[in-house]
Amino acid sequence: MIQLPAFGHSFGIERLEMQNATLRLVRDSTGHANWQSTDPDKGPGPNLPIVRSLSMPNAYVVLDDALRHLQFEGTVSAQNANAAGALQPLRIEGLGQLNGRAATFEIIGDPLGTASHERPYRFTFAERSSGSRLTGRGLLSRPFNFDAFDTRFDAAGADLKDLYFLTGVTLVNTGPYRLSSSLTHRGTNSKFSDLVVSSGQSDMRGTVSIDTSSGRPKLDADVNSQFLRMADVGARAAGRGPAVGTPLLLSNAMLSPSLVRHGDAVVNFHARHVEIGGVSLHMVAAKATIDHGVLTIAPLSADVLEGKLFAKLKLDARTEVPAADFNLKITGLQLGQLVHKGPGQPPVEGLLQARVAITGQGSSVHQVAASANGTVTAVLPHGAIRASLAELTGIDLRGLGLLITKSKQEANVRCGVASFKAHDGTLTAQSLVLDTDPVLIIGNGQIHLDTETIDMAVRGHPKSLRLFRLRSPVLVRGTLSHPSIDIQARNSAAQTTKAALDLVLSPLAEALGFVDSGLAKDADCAALLHSTGSER
Repeated sequence: MIQLPAFGHSFGIERLEMQNATLRLVRDSTGHANWQSTDPDKGPGPNLPIVRSLSMPNAYVVLDDALRHLQFEGTVSAQNANAAGALQPLRIEGLGQLNGRAATFEIIGDPLGTASHERPYRFTFAERSSGSRLTGRGLLSRPFNFDAFDTRFDAAGADLKDLYFLTGVTLVNTGPYRLSSSLTHRGTNSKFSDLVVSSGQSDMRGTVSIDTSSGRPKLDADVNSQFLRMADVGARAAGRGPAVGTPLLLSNAMLSPSLVRHGDAVVNFHARHVEIGGVSLHMVAAKATIDHGVLTIAPLSADVLEGKLFAKLKLDARTEVPAADFNLKITGLQLGQLVHKGPGQPPVEGLLQARVAITGQGSSVHQVAASANGTVTAVLPHGAIRASLAELTGIDLRGLGLLITKSKQEANVRCGVASFKAHDGTLTAQSLVLDTDPVLIIGNGQIHLDTETIDMAVRGHPKSLRLFRLRSPVLVRGTLSHPSIDIQARNSAAQTTKAALDLVLSPLAEALGFVDSGLAKDADCAALLHSTGSER
C-alpha cells in the first residue's frame, strides 16, 4: 500500500506498506544498480522522495553486489510505525546468509517523519557473522541516497579474515583482533582514515583510498606500524593451520592471484620494528605496486643486526601459478648478535655479507622457495669463533677439553665463505669453508626447501699435529627451524664425543646457516674461494 501526501503538501510518500514482499537487488562492478533512478556515470541524481512511514515485515531479499563483493539472501524487516503521535526511529533488521555465512544486521535511523533534504540523515548499525562484530554510526548527506555518506566504525573478532563475510573485503588471517576507522564515501571514491588494527602484539595504522571511477579499482594506501610480528599473521595465528607436523620456517600464507589481478594499487609501508622468527628488522620501509596483475615490491629496506638489508620482489600473478623473481642483499650483519642458547659469548662473531637471487613459482613464500632456481651466497671476511667449536669439527682431545672446561678461548676467522646453487627448490653447497687459525672447516651437502630439511656434513682439518684425532664428519640434520648436529659414529671413541656435541648443538648450527660465498672482497677470502673451487 502506498499513501501519497494530501494536495498542497511537500512531495514524498506519506506511508508505504509491503506484505510478503520479494526484493531482488543487483549492482554490477561498474556501480550500475537496478535500484537507481539515474545513471551514476552522469553524476548525482535528483533528490529521492522521502517515505514518512514504512512497514515491511519479513521481506525476502536477494542482493548481488559485484561492486562491494556482497551477496545476501534472507529476510529483512523495516518498521517505523508511529505510536500515539510520537515519532519512532526507523529500524531495519536482517537475518540470512551473507557471503555464504549466517549473519544478522540491524540499522537504526532517525525518525522518517523528521527527515529532510536540507540536513543529513543519521543512523547506527551493527552486524554479526562468523565470530566478528561490526558496529558504527554515520550519516547520509541526503536521505536514501547512498552516493555520499560518512561513517565511523569498530570491529572485533577471532580472525580478521572473517570480516570478508560482513564487508566483502578480503583480508589476512590473524588471531583475535580489533579494528577501527572512519569512512568517507563520495560517488566512486571511498577513503578510510584513522585506520587502526591490532592483533596479538602487532599494530598497524594509516589511510586507505579506493577509486572505482575507471571501472577497475585503484587502491592508494599509506600504512605504518610500531611493531609487526609475523607470527601474529597467517592461518597458524588464527588457529587454522595444520594440526600436525613440524611448523615451517618459511611462511605458507597464500596470496590470491585473482586478488592481485582484480585491481591496481600503490602502498607505502613503514614499520619501526618487524619480527620474523627470531630475527628483528628495524626501520623497515617498502613500496608495493600492483599494475594489471603484476606485484612489485621495490625498494624494500631495513636495519638488521646493525647491518643493512635491501630487497626487491616481482610477482607476476597474471596466471594461476604466479612467477616470482626475488633479490636480496645484506651488508654488515653482526653475527654476534644472533640469538644463541646459553649464557656467555656468542659462538661466532663478525660482519656477514649475503646475497640471494632466485626465481620460483607459487602463491606463498614457501611455494616459491620449494621451486627456487638461482644462487644463495655470503661471506664472512673476518671474525672470531670459539676455539672449542673450531676444534670440535676436527674431533681431538684438545677441542673436547675446551668444551668440558667451558673455555671462552677464541680463534680468529680468516675467512668464511659458502656458495649454494638452487635448483627446483634444492640448495646444493658449491663451496662451504670456514678458515680459522687452528682448523680449516670444509662442508658439503644440500638443503631441501620443500620439506625444509638439512642434509649437510662438515669436517675439520687441523693445521698442526693433533693426538687421537678422529676422522669422523660432523653431520648437520633436522630442519631450518630446528637444526640438529651429530657425529657420524664409526667407533667407540666417536660415540664418546657425541655428548659433548650437545653443548654446542644450536650455536654451531646457527653459525653454519649463515656462512656463504660470492661477496668476498678480502684478499684471503678471494684466495680461499679460488682454492676450494679448484679442489672441487
